[in-house]
Amino acid sequence: MNLIASIRRALTGWLFARGEHEVSTFEIILWWEKRRVPYNLIVGVAGLFTCAVTVAAIASDKFGEPLSLPDLPISAVLAVIAYGVGANVCYTGGWISEALVRKVWQERTGAFGQIAFVLGLVFSVLITLAPAALFSVLLIARLLLR
Repeated sequence: MNLIASIRRALTGWLFARGEHEVSTFEIILWWEKRRVPYNLIVGVAGLFTCAVTVAAIASDKFGEPLSLPDLPISAVLAVIAYGVGANVCYTGGWISEALVRKVWQERTGAFGQIAFVLGLVFSVLITLAPAALFSVLLIARLLLR
């Protein structure tokens, strides 16, 4: 248990930590880009969970009428890729907005980057999990209403 807590503290300490010296645009971009891979891994795990729940719901006969994958299964793969690209475009908006805020308000921006990163990560995970939640609610409602 102590090892898990230590790993969690080390990861979150690094992931969300911010030095006071990151004031140039290059340093802002570098701070965000160092966190792009962990961001993608976290959102990707949420996406895998959503895909698993969606496939399970589609395969389930509990819905009464058959649910199916798109006509071309490749379109589902393309949708996942498009979602990932869109998430990364929005992620890039994080360092763009921080750089703009730093230019306009300078020293008064404080922890803007850290707050934007955490809120963006939480929002991305929640949006990614939304279809899984929807399918779960639909499946439970169908089971309860039978």
